[in-house]
Amino acid sequence: MARRQKEPLRAVTVAERAELERVGRMGSERADRVARARALLAVADGNRFTEAARAAGRRSGDAVGRLAAVDPRHGGGPRPRYGADGRERILREFRRAPDRERDGTATWSLTTLRRALRRAPDGLPTVSTATILGVLWEAGYRWQRDRTWCHTGQARRRRRDGTVVTVTDPQAAPKKS
Repeated sequence: MARRQKEPLRAVTVAERAELERVGRMGSERADRVARARALLAVADGNRFTEAARAAGRRSGDAVGRLAAVDPRHGGGPRPRYGADGRERILREFRRAPDRERDGTATWSLTTLRRALRRAPDGLPTVSTATILGVLWEAGYRWQRDRTWCHTGQARRRRRDGTVVTVTDPQAAPKKS
């Protein structure tokens, strides 16, 4: 005889349900996020943990009972070194236009940005290029073909008359998520 679910999950809001359904349908999403979303939806629909686990392609209902979110917590390796303040400091430095004399560049690369952050009095003396790259990606920036950083959904185009304009894709947010 199966045990009762002693700690059922809390009720799911309409917005959370919509997000879980969206993630559960995505073919381009990570498999663990899709499985978690499907399991949480099954439990929210009133299924038992074991039924929800099978619906999500898992074997154990115990794991479904311990799910708290679609995104897992930190999964190992060194703890993240920089919190919200450090990430904001990286973005603030990135948004500043580089000075050719002081920074030695006209456009930021990961290496020149790391050098500027390490030299700054209020900077981050041990920041790595991998950390900077991760923060920029989380903020929606990507390295472009013309060797510049642009916010996702925006591109700089040069018109025939020589003017440079920034073009924004209105569908960038739906495409990204």
